Amino acid sequence: MKKLKINLVLGAAALMVSCGPKLPEIVATAITETTPHDTDDPAIWVNKANPEQSIVFGTDKDEVNGGVYAFNLDGKIIPEKSLTGVSYPNNVDVEYGFKLNDSTQTDIMIFTEREKHQVRVYSVPDMTPLDNGGFKVFADETDVEMKRPMGVSIYKNPKSGAISFFVSRKVGPTEGYLYQYELMSDSLGVKANLLRKVGTFSGQKEIEAIAVDDASGTLYYSDEGVGIRKYHANPEQGSEEVSLFGGEHFKADIEGIAIANYNDKGFLVVSNQQAHTFNVFDLKTNTFIKEINLGTVETDGCDVTTIALGGKYPSGLFVSMSDNKTFLFHDLSLLKLVD
Repeated sequence: MKKLKINLVLGAAALMVSCGPKLPEIVATAITETTPHDTDDPAIWVNKANPEQSIVFGTDKDEVNGGVYAFNLDGKIIPEKSLTGVSYPNNVDVEYGFKLNDSTQTDIMIFTEREKHQVRVYSVPDMTPLDNGGFKVFADETDVEMKRPMGVSIYKNPKSGAISFFVSRKVGPTEGYLYQYELMSDSLGVKANLLRKVGTFSGQKEIEAIAVDDASGTLYYSDEGVGIRKYHANPEQGSEEVSLFGGEHFKADIEGIAIANYNDKGFLVVSNQQAHTFNVFDLKTNTFIKEINLGTVETDGCDVTTIALGGKYPSGLFVSMSDNKTFLFHDLSLLKLVD
């Protein structure tokens, strides 16, 4: 009996050590209205002419009536900017200044439509489809499971202005898990052309979260069971892995990645999903800085902008998904990334 009591005490102590002390919650500035099904990933579109009219897009997963919902900065759904009737929209991203022709540019939103094995492209903020119904991805795969896209992130080459996107999937090989597609426009419309297959996979869990730092031309993605992998986003710089880092700082399921760039420093904020927290890393050195609790539960996706968005978000905005069908908005100063 005494041995059992000792084992129970030791087991409880080990559990306390593994979980660690509960971090104080950083209370959200705003919480969105709930979506009908299953929130997953946000993307912030900054209205550069009127920042207070910026939009947060958030995916809501359902095989038949999924949606990409548009929220204002108070967290209210904007019906006329929202898309519904989508087949399992997973991840979403935005980019600025996509060249439609010699005289016309538009901002764009891209999201994965998993059950149709495709990526959708819309102009923002008018929400006009540019993809003629969708661009099929992983089309050379014979296994249907290998065709189901999840994560997506856009790369804009700061020198050439060329725009491409990376897409991950629910199931994939140990090499070439991500495909990179160039987005182009000509007199016949917009096209997505395969540039390369890139990225190692550990074989544990899956790869969903992707983020690209345009300024440095760096691709990051979460190999959920082992760590954060880093590659060059520009194919001309090669497809060899630059580094793998951070895995020891996560409880389980390394998920959404957001990149916060300032003039003199930058940060990666990464979802520590099963701990219900976020880990912050130095963007240049990839060293761990701290863990924070934003009040979310099992966060899949997150996004950030360091641009001031009016009186409610004077330091920028951090958006994160929570498992209760909402997204949480935090004024970026609350995360205390910089002094």
